[in-house]
Amino acid sequence: MKRQLLNRVLFLCFAAIIVSACKKENTSISTVYLPVVEGYLMPGHALSIKLYQQKSLTDTAKYGAAITGLQVYVSDGSTKVQLTESPKGTYTYSNQNFLAEGKTYTLQFNYLTYNVSATTVMPGKPTNFATQYGSVTLSSTTTSDPNTSNTTIDKLTWDNPDSLNHVLVFDNKNGADFPLSSFGGTRAANFELNTKRASYYNLTQSTFAYYGHYTVVLLRVNQEFIDLIKSNTSNSTSQNLANIPTNVVNGYGIFTAMQADTLSFNLL
Repeated sequence: MKRQLLNRVLFLCFAAIIVSACKKENTSISTVYLPVVEGYLMPGHALSIKLYQQKSLTDTAKYGAAITGLQVYVSDGSTKVQLTESPKGTYTYSNQNFLAEGKTYTLQFNYLTYNVSATTVMPGKPTNFATQYGSVTLSSTTTSDPNTSNTTIDKLTWDNPDSLNHVLVFDNKNGADFPLSSFGGTRAANFELNTKRASYYNLTQSTFAYYGHYTVVLLRVNQEFIDLIKSNTSNSTSQNLANIPTNVVNGYGIFTAMQADTLSFNLL
């Protein structure tokens, strides 16, 4: 379950990171090839950092070539550990006790002539994550009525006295098997929502495109994560690659930390 949760988180920012990994082709100007970093730190999981090269905009591969053979380090302010490469381009540290709430983590490695670094803070775990209803049943009459699309059908709540960043991730175990209506179109069965520092989120019929059994993940995240998912929904193109956010010095991508809580919700 923990591995599946982290994999679900990774898909959120994937498109934005891929765009930041691309470079513009320019035959008259020397292009700087900076490394692309993909690192999501979560307690209870091995620390894992993926490093790969930039690629051209016309390259259809998901990633650039893996960057191998580096000495990659992460420090928690008092202890500095060296990560082990396996498989190629993926650097890991298996001691799960290394990741803990409140600590500041710094990534460091050398690539070509560049000293690459990034820093993030492990936030606290979300508390009192709850749903008003465990299941909601919608009739065919309700789903076909556009006047009911924005009516609240459930309310998710959690503690957030300090107005911290939270993201909701919806993982539909049934996939796209059961469309809510003929208006579902190409909307994804699995999706994320930025809660905009609130302590609740009202779910409406229009929140969903499909019936199903959902695992709902509440992530407490840092601002660099919010910046990246915002860029992922702003139609980033080859004309505004410079605006893709990154918290990596002398590189692209993201190095961030998060904590999660989960619950189940059925839309029937």
